[in-house]
Amino acid sequence: MATRIDGKLISAQIREEIKAETAQFEKENGFLPGLAVIIVGENPASQSYVRGTKKSCAENTICFSGSS
Repeated sequence: MATRIDGKLISAQIREEIKAETAQFEKENGFLPGLAVIIVGENPASQSYVRGTKKSCAENTICFSGSS
């Protein structure tokens, strides 16, 4: 029998863990973790992915550097 999972709930739990870990990282190191992105070309799917990544970084207090 298959087990049904709540993906939105699991995602929210993981995001809360990430927020706590980034806060701890900043407390211990004096700076926030970061992510740099280099996008090559004009692929709309890639650009959409980078925009989503930028939004996720902002929600989780991770510095983002790149174009979208």
